[in-house]
Amino acid sequence: MEGLMSAQIKVQTVHSFCSRQHNSIQRVPLLPPRVTRRVLISPMKSQKLLNSIAASVQPLEASEAGRFNNTLPSKDILEVWRNANAVCFDVDSTVCIDEGIDELAEFCGAGEAVAEWTARAMSGSVPFEKALAARLALFNPSLLQVQEFLQKRPPRLSPGIDALVKKIKDTNKDVYLVSGGFRQMINPVASILGIPLENIYANNLLFGSSGEFTGFDPNEPTSRKGGKATAVQQIRKAQGYKSFVMIGDGATDLEARMPSGADLFICYAGVVLRESVAAKADWLVFNFQDLINSLD
Repeated sequence: MEGLMSAQIKVQTVHSFCSRQHNSIQRVPLLPPRVTRRVLISPMKSQKLLNSIAASVQPLEASEAGRFNNTLPSKDILEVWRNANAVCFDVDSTVCIDEGIDELAEFCGAGEAVAEWTARAMSGSVPFEKALAARLALFNPSLLQVQEFLQKRPPRLSPGIDALVKKIKDTNKDVYLVSGGFRQMINPVASILGIPLENIYANNLLFGSSGEFTGFDPNEPTSRKGGKATAVQQIRKAQGYKSFVMIGDGATDLEARMPSGADLFICYAGVVLRESVAAKADWLVFNFQDLINSLD
């Protein structure tokens, strides 16, 4: 797990694509990366900057954005955003175009069943810790399977996220990744974006001496309901930040906006539009370029 692994990515032209709707969830049709390159992946410890694989995402129709009244930020919201000391990103369907656990499950042969649980968890209809345990129990990934997955399926970043993270860091803000996903899969993402591994708050898969799956670490705050809010509170208290912003797509990200937590929640709906979450956001964006432009 700690050594560098390489993967040859071969991309085929896709001539058609489809959209999927699940209750109040609308997934933006996606195109695979249009480049072929060799990528080095460090699943655990390496902090070397990796080559980014940027995925193309079809934008939502303008009519979708028009149904919400929070797509144009107020002066107060812009002031909080511009003056924030730190910005925290969700990873799945925000920094990356995929839900990591869904991709791992599909790789292990249980994709459809796990994706249904993910949709329920992200909409807030099922407690996160229950959904996490149920999803993992459906396929029990071994250490070898995780290693093979990381080798064959490098992270697919959302368009513009690398430029946004760079812009945020250029304005002297700290960047964190807080995710209900797994460190083994998020460490390579952090390396690509130049985010210190110590700025990751995520779950940790546990394995036995023979590499068999034994569960996940229940001591991680992100392993349970309200975990992202707890993580944000811990970060803010430890670092003494006066202003903190959370960016994500799901109900667990929205929870981080609370006293002593995030002052501002920006909902990113460029991959998945979760209407119940988007409607409650301080600011709804469909393109990271909007956030970049607002920092100029």
